[in-house]
Formats: sequence, C-alpha cells, structure tokens
Amino acid sequence: MPEEIKPNEVYTTKEAKDFLKVSTSTIKRFLKNGIIQANKVGGRYRIWGKEILRLLSPEIEEKAVDYYHKLKEKTKKKIEKW
Repeated sequence: MPEEIKPNEVYTTKEAKDFLKVSTSTIKRFLKNGIIQANKVGGRYRIWGKEILRLLSPEIEEKAVDYYHKLKEKTKKKIEKW
C-alpha cells in the first residue's frame, strides 16, 4: 500500500479502509450513507484520493464529534422515556 494518499489517484475500498484504519463494515457504512463518495466500476467501488483526504481533515473530525455528541444525547433522551 502506498504511504501517501494522492488526491487524483483512484483507490479500492480495501486501500481506503487501510488508509482510514477502519473496519470493512465501517467503510461499507461510509459508502452507503454517502459519507465518502465513490464510483462503481465493474461492480466494485473506486474512491478518489481527495475523498479519503477529505475524511482525514480536522474539520470533518470536528463535525463527526459534534454529530456523535448530538446522537448520544438523543439516544439518552429516548432511553429515559422508556
């Protein structure tokens, strides 16, 4: 696997998974939910390097943390109602 992510290079889901250090199910969830954009070629996803880099940016991390906290609070409120 290359050590550097090149924005204009095309990567497989396995390569993206390795760069992002996430599980196979997580990369599938990212694709399904549109968190990472990809093109399907021959039945397989191909991901631009710029998409991987976008996910690694600090701004995305901040948004993810905010989303996580909101989701956590929403879940806590649901559980309290039970």
